Amino acid sequence: MTLVSARDLVTDAARRGTGIGAFNVIHLETAEGLVRASEQAQLPVILQISQNCADYHGGLEPIALATLAVARRAQTPVAVHLDHAERPELVDEAIALGFGSVMFDGGALPYDENVALTAAVATRAHEAGVYVEGELGEVGGKDGAHAPGVRTDPEEARAFVAATGVDALAVAVGSSHAMLDRSASLDLDLIARLHAALDVPLVLHGSSGVADAVIVDAVRAGMTKINVSTHLNGFFTRAIRAGLAADESLVDSRKYLKPAREALAGEASRMLRLFALEGEA
Repeated sequence: MTLVSARDLVTDAARRGTGIGAFNVIHLETAEGLVRASEQAQLPVILQISQNCADYHGGLEPIALATLAVARRAQTPVAVHLDHAERPELVDEAIALGFGSVMFDGGALPYDENVALTAAVATRAHEAGVYVEGELGEVGGKDGAHAPGVRTDPEEARAFVAATGVDALAVAVGSSHAMLDRSASLDLDLIARLHAALDVPLVLHGSSGVADAVIVDAVRAGMTKINVSTHLNGFFTRAIRAGLAADESLVDSRKYLKPAREALAGEASRMLRLFALEGEA
């Protein structure tokens, strides 16, 4: 197996009624750890590079080329996806670099402007054979912009998908980005209504703040693509802290990054199995 499109992975999971893990790359070590997780679980994974990640690396190309190379060497199906791009030109760059899927995030824009920009991005992406994720109903946690009660309306979502042509839709159902505890309460009834109203897969952003059992219930209610970043970053960072605390003489970063990569891989592998409803009736 090798690099595939998120289209294949999300479509297959939606058909099965299971979830697919979409995990954020921060640097090369996380990309390697996430592929290792996929191989350990013998399940596919989506590697996501966000606009923030691209900016951290001084541009999309360096981290994108490294991540694509890691994905191509994988022994399991791995997709590379652009996450939370608010700049249309970043989407165009990702397409040129060989991404199989992109997310244009116009969730903070007025509805009409979100529709217009998302539709234009989707047209260009589809011409290149690239799968497109949109967002409606702002997912919280970034810059304090989200009011706790914000939710995606099913009828508005149906109109948005029809007007933009997106292939998958990120919806606001109670999760929030960058949560450090897993206490978010999801509106499972709303997820079911969105699933019934739309003919495209649903995407759950901010899943780090959602407990295992609630994620499983969300998948059963109709959620397909499950995005996680902060939760996995915690495993990586705690392993680094432990390694440095145990040996103050460490100066070779590989000696503390390797166990951090392994810690991330172990938890990501567990989550892939959870999302796939392995062991469920």
